[in-house]
Amino acid sequence: MHEAPDIETASDDYARRFAGPVGAWMLQVQETIVLDLLKEATKASILDVGGGHGQLAIPLCNRGFSVTVHGSDAVCAERIQPQLQQGRCRFITGNILHIPVEDHAYDIVLCFRLLTHCDAWQELVRELCRIARFRIIIDYPTSQSVNSMAPALFSAKKRLEGNTRTWHSFTHSEVEQAFAGNGFALGSLQKQFFLPMALHRTLRLAPLSRVLEGVCHRLGLTRAYGSPVIAEFIRI
Repeated sequence: MHEAPDIETASDDYARRFAGPVGAWMLQVQETIVLDLLKEATKASILDVGGGHGQLAIPLCNRGFSVTVHGSDAVCAERIQPQLQQGRCRFITGNILHIPVEDHAYDIVLCFRLLTHCDAWQELVRELCRIARFRIIIDYPTSQSVNSMAPALFSAKKRLEGNTRTWHSFTHSEVEQAFAGNGFALGSLQKQFFLPMALHRTLRLAPLSRVLEGVCHRLGLTRAYGSPVIAEFIRI
């Protein structure tokens, strides 16, 4: 089986979903969480699976982390060319379900913007677990949030955003079970936003979005029902 959803997420068209102040704010929320998780891992070897979008590879490389980006095709490297040309990053290609590296080849494996678009997501989880020596950090949208309304609102979301595509929302238990079956236990779970990202993109007011999400965070709504989730899994 060969899937390549990361070709889309590594494209300029996908990057435009995070253009402007609102997109920069969204990415900053994600980046802050991941950097905090990696603060004691500056010497670790990291594989960013499907990371050609550069959302994490670029800031990590700029901070001196040892990062290799995996992409399904050479085209997935276009957005990280400055880092590659400066020798601050490495790039490998291959099927996301059969990545051409040895077992336990990297200390830490990242996988963002990918699980939700992969039909064979359980096989992808298995592959991530095969490669990671110690830790895996992923993101995923959860149906245990306002995303439970996503199927009914997809047409409206597509009209608002233009370039959105179908995705899979997960329950926390199904993701935990998939990793547990491959020898990894949940280490931490952090939820990024309570309100839909599509709403923030529509508002186009980063200061307002910060205020709204700040209120939701203080009320405990984000902790209870937030999405997408950033989850860290530890080898048992």
